[in-house]
Amino acid sequence: MLYDISLRISYSFGEFTASGSQILRVLPRELPGIQRVIASHLDFQPRATARVDGIDFFGNATVNASYRYVQHELCFTVHARVRRSDAGAQPDMPTRLGALADEIASYRGLDAYSPHHFIGQSQRIRRDNAIAAYAHAISRRDLPVLENVIAISNALHRDIAFDPEATDVKTPAGVAFAHRKGVCQDFTHIMITALRAMGIPAGYVSGFLRTIPPEGQPRLEGADAMHAWVMAWCGTEAGWIEIDPTNGITVGSDHIVVAIGRDYNDVAPVSGILKTAGSQKTEQAVDVIAVTERT
Repeated sequence: MLYDISLRISYSFGEFTASGSQILRVLPRELPGIQRVIASHLDFQPRATARVDGIDFFGNATVNASYRYVQHELCFTVHARVRRSDAGAQPDMPTRLGALADEIASYRGLDAYSPHHFIGQSQRIRRDNAIAAYAHAISRRDLPVLENVIAISNALHRDIAFDPEATDVKTPAGVAFAHRKGVCQDFTHIMITALRAMGIPAGYVSGFLRTIPPEGQPRLEGADAMHAWVMAWCGTEAGWIEIDPTNGITVGSDHIVVAIGRDYNDVAPVSGILKTAGSQKTEQAVDVIAVTERT
């Protein structure tokens, strides 16, 4: 699928802002054989005093923007064209959960996709006894890892209500799980916590998801939003599999990847410091539009 993507993140301030520095991870990433970035552009209003483009440890595109002086509003706008394909076929001999620990131990690399980075605790992922017990009750060690991953995703999709008012960006996974409410970030953090409790390496993926309006209703501009889902290492042959517990589906060509990491802290779209006074308001709007290709 070919998509045109636009993202607008704006901050409005009650008083003038003196200075600041922001790190952005908002540009779609190149994934050989799966996702090709045909074009992408990030614009700042007002223009940044200094800008440094880079790549972080996990291969995510980063932009470090510094400001000496900003008035009442700061806005980041992304425009990109991306071609996204479905993942390849699954292996004929999948790894069973009971054998996964040996395959993790045999993986000698410490590259960005090494399962060793994604198996222990991280800044936003801590062991939670309730989530661990929930995962153990669902999983079976004699079944393939992928089947266990799908079972946990389906259970979370069934048992947790999507509620944008129930949590905020700082809510711990254990709190969202206890209330059985949250948004895609919460679903993703809960599932990562559950998978790591089972000994399954799991990471956080941020990106965009094309949404299709109900039949007979027009598509609303800006109705799409940045999304989050899970990547799970299912063994040497299967490698990394992406799954979306918020929607109870495996990831396909409607999911466009921006960044990967151990948890939200590694992939936050905007992080940094701005010196402000008074109130602050943030708004985000995303459009993901399928492009009809000529044959």
